[in-house]
Amino acid sequence: MKTVLNSLALTLALVTSMNVFAAPIKVGVLAPEGTGWAKNIKKMTTEIKEATKGNVEIKVYYGGSQGDEQDVLRKIRIGQLHGGIFTGKTLGEINGDVRVVEIPFTFNHNREKALKTLQAMAPYFDQKYEQNKFKNLATFEIGQVYFVTQKKVQDLNAIKSLKIWSWDGDPIVSTMFESMNLIGVPLALPDVLSSLTTGVVEAAYAPAIGIIALQWNSKIKYMVDFPISYSIGAFVITSTAWSKVSPADQKIVQEIAKKYEGLINAGNAKDNDDALAAMKSQKIEFVKFSDAEIKVAQGYRAAMVKKLTGKLFSAEALKKLDAELAKK
Repeated sequence: MKTVLNSLALTLALVTSMNVFAAPIKVGVLAPEGTGWAKNIKKMTTEIKEATKGNVEIKVYYGGSQGDEQDVLRKIRIGQLHGGIFTGKTLGEINGDVRVVEIPFTFNHNREKALKTLQAMAPYFDQKYEQNKFKNLATFEIGQVYFVTQKKVQDLNAIKSLKIWSWDGDPIVSTMFESMNLIGVPLALPDVLSSLTTGVVEAAYAPAIGIIALQWNSKIKYMVDFPISYSIGAFVITSTAWSKVSPADQKIVQEIAKKYEGLINAGNAKDNDDALAAMKSQKIEFVKFSDAEIKVAQGYRAAMVKKLTGKLFSAEALKKLDAELAKK
């Protein structure tokens, strides 16, 4: 009997010393295979599997095969998936504070300041993810967001006359449209291209890489060279999945994810620059606004901050953002 008990104790010790997350960590991603983003994610997951000697396997479903971001989040909630790579809108449903960096007209043309602010606030955001039962493995900048239009507009006031696609269900978008008195046309993202063709919408907005990827550049004539906001993303998995990875392997995963965070962000910055250059080569006119529009934009921003503080993001998050913005 004593021998049996000793054997059982030894078996239990061996099991508990191993990574108990034997099944793959399943992650849904909208990025199609073959894109620079997807290639880097694939390299990252391969490196993680090798470095952890197969203990941690991340199975990524690319190209929206698990549905859009809302579908992926719903599947995470019911346990069909363990994580996703999300943009700000969906991240806000997990951790509203993260969206404080996406407040329109915060960084204007200063993309470097935006990235530094995001990186400085990342530890605070990570704490908030953990409070909401998620582990953030990497934070990404997607890029500055621009209006693209079929009609030329010379200032922010002129944009009010256009029918603009609006991403339904995004509190920042709805607040921006309300504060600026814009004409919003809610549509699913895949419907925007055909709607630009038929005139259902006359304008849309996205980072430069999104404009090219979605082929909107083939339907528009102008890009408003006055960034609306700064778009971000993150690679999150549930705390339950993360807790099943051994502490030693957790350290390895975090180190590798951090490395690829830097590579992906550098790649996104280059891809955005290349996308802007491609639009210029296609004779899309870049419309510049006067410096006076910055003051107008700040007025709109103040109205949006007032409406969103305490509803989407906390006063604490806003205070931390303001502290970072005050730094030189």
